[in-house]
Amino acid sequence: MRSNRPLTASFAVALGVAALAMLAPDVSRASTSDGAALPRKGPAARKDESYPGVVVRYETIRDAKGQRLRLIVTHPAMQGARFPTIFVVGWLSCDSVEAPPGSMDASQLMLQSIARLAGFATIRMDKPGVGDSEGDCAATDFVTELDDYRQALREIAGYAFVDTSRIFLFGISNGGGFAPLVAEGSAIRGYVVDGGWIKTWYEHMLEIERRRLVLAGTSVSEINSLMKSVAQLYSAYLLERQPPGEIFARRPELQQLWQGDPEHQYGRPVTYYQQLQDLNLMAAWSQVKVPVLVLHGEFDWIMSRDDLETLASLVNRNRAGAAQFVELPRTGHTFEHYLSMQAAFSGNVAPFDSAVALRVTQWFERHR
Repeated sequence: MRSNRPLTASFAVALGVAALAMLAPDVSRASTSDGAALPRKGPAARKDESYPGVVVRYETIRDAKGQRLRLIVTHPAMQGARFPTIFVVGWLSCDSVEAPPGSMDASQLMLQSIARLAGFATIRMDKPGVGDSEGDCAATDFVTELDDYRQALREIAGYAFVDTSRIFLFGISNGGGFAPLVAEGSAIRGYVVDGGWIKTWYEHMLEIERRRLVLAGTSVSEINSLMKSVAQLYSAYLLERQPPGEIFARRPELQQLWQGDPEHQYGRPVTYYQQLQDLNLMAAWSQVKVPVLVLHGEFDWIMSRDDLETLASLVNRNRAGAAQFVELPRTGHTFEHYLSMQAAFSGNVAPFDSAVALRVTQWFERHR
């Protein structure tokens, strides 16, 4: 999830690379093979991403529905070289993975950090209806989203600058849970996971709702009673696949526990979450044998630390020491810096902590 809502660092550019920027433009445009380039959207004053010594390309792909989707591609300004490539598997919400100059958003700052990482290429995809991409995010189910990520991953293998033997998946929030499904059997060099999940979505919702009730200051004497209602709501919705509107018609008192209209939750259609419930992420991660950096924020109230520890342990069963679990001090769900759990719940963010970005970029450098 990313209902809360990826630092810059000079260490990311090696000596000599910056000079190569003069040999190639910082930003170039690329189109689909059929020439149907996707136009830029949003305020005319918005600036494209730009980094010293880095080519930034706004690419276009078509998904199975014919929708044009935005890929944001970065790679070092060197001709004829192939680079290890970081493919971002994004969050649940309908927020763009674009990281424009001047952003103060922690997730965007993290994405800028990896784009600056010397000797690496990066690929990001905006889901249907997000950023420049065509479609409607609020109507896009998970099966479609997963297929779009898989198609994007297949297509980048044809890029001349991508070293297909060194592709990393960087899963953030919801994407940190299902990242192995995106790989679809492709050889992956390693994973970085932040704030992901591995249990069933039903279990996740019970856990987050209990934390939400506590942090919202609900009377201790009421929490267990409310959790019985939460369990009834999500049993009907996720396990029995009943439409929330029908549930609320029979049990109107349950609607107070719902966020969104009866057709949507966190801005996505109810079918999206019923499809998440179908996933077996423990089975998916139990097949992973490559290095994995597993991150959980100390003040992440959205995803459970236990999920991330379980994920790491499953990978380490396959290959001892392959996975490293790290609790990020004073960090929220997607790299935000908070001074307390209550501040994280309230959204009172502190200035971004560059040490978080350094931990991620150093891991990529060690495993390149």
